[in-house]
Amino acid sequence: MTFARRRLRNGAIALLVLAAAGAAVWAQYLALRDPAILTGWMLVAAFAVLASYNVRKKFPFLPLLSSAAWMQTHIYLGLLAAAVFLMHVGVELPNGVFESVLWVLTAALLLTGFVGLAITRLAPPALTHHGERLLFERIPVLRAQLAEEVHDLALRSVETEASTTLADYYHTRLHSFFARPRNLLAHLVASERPRSKLCRELRTLDRYLSEQGRETREAIEDRVLAKDNLDFQVTWQGLLKGWLFLHIPLTYATALVAIVHIGLVYAFQAALQ
Repeated sequence: MTFARRRLRNGAIALLVLAAAGAAVWAQYLALRDPAILTGWMLVAAFAVLASYNVRKKFPFLPLLSSAAWMQTHIYLGLLAAAVFLMHVGVELPNGVFESVLWVLTAALLLTGFVGLAITRLAPPALTHHGERLLFERIPVLRAQLAEEVHDLALRSVETEASTTLADYYHTRLHSFFARPRNLLAHLVASERPRSKLCRELRTLDRYLSEQGRETREAIEDRVLAKDNLDFQVTWQGLLKGWLFLHIPLTYATALVAIVHIGLVYAFQAALQ
């Protein structure tokens, strides 16, 4: 089955499930019953399956569908959970403090899920079209190596040129550039302006350099471009890794508060009987 047909099939199934959920909620209204209990348990079931995806990733050897199938289920079920959440509480904050906390946690969980979906769709092609894919853990080591090489090139240029042109530029502009990741926002929107500006500034120094000095400048510029690629990798790989540090803790926090919420609801109902 092609990707387009699979997406069409999954979307159709999600719409059918959503229509069935809506019909069940409408039936509750017609029967003069509060549909909050029904939609609440729908959310519990949905979040239980959604949370199990993280468990599935920890045990890839288990014969429980493929990772791709789990991912597709996670995506469409997350969309359905967002719709059921709106059926359950609406778009406004509840009146109670505890209910408001649960509303905020659930909304934040769904929001980080949608943000993560966007990141996982945008990051791979962006990284593929921007140089070699690097191990995230290796990037600080490579950045330090490039910084040391540029520092040595700038110092050697003082001896070979009998001039501090490159060394001065290194201290005023390049030292801070190589010290840590830079221009992360520009990389996020795929802007090359900061890199181009730095390269233009370097090339304007050629008028003050000998032939050997220009070769040194070119070597420095090559390392500027390599460092810029590292910063691009940090930006997008950092997003791929970082959003989970919000999404996963929110999953467990929401689950914990939801369990307490369910207990309070049934305790209150029992007290009224």
